[in-house]
Amino acid sequence: MRSLLIHLVFIVVTLGFGLLSGLANLPDEWYQSLDKPPFNPPAYVFGPVWTTLYVLIAIAGARMWLRAPASAAMQLWFGQMIFNLLWSPSFFGLQSPALGLVVILPLLTLILAFIAKTWDVDRPSGLLFIPYAAWVGFASLLNLSLFVLN
Repeated sequence: MRSLLIHLVFIVVTLGFGLLSGLANLPDEWYQSLDKPPFNPPAYVFGPVWTTLYVLIAIAGARMWLRAPASAAMQLWFGQMIFNLLWSPSFFGLQSPALGLVVILPLLTLILAFIAKTWDVDRPSGLLFIPYAAWVGFASLLNLSLFVLN
């Protein structure tokens, strides 16, 4: 029962903060006016992708919390959440692709470090972060492209 409750708390809190960060910093006319690379996904892709990723992130966090709440892996998990939640306000809120890069590159590093740190301790947690790493890698390239094009 404790495990289920911890998983539910992680999912609700992670989704909740992700939703708040996203809704408080929605793309506006500024973003619409930017020159975009040809691989820029349509807007409708982002909601389902991030919802899925936040659930995976939360499950990985809950798994590690149950295993080792004071571990380096949990510090990396919380660190990546901070950078994750800072990206939308940095990029959309402050309308700054440059600041977005300053946030997303350490985010990607923390995600990869979490995968490496959990791989031998709790491989499912590391595996849960692989789609997240792939998406943030793609988002980093997109952010860099928007910076260069604009």
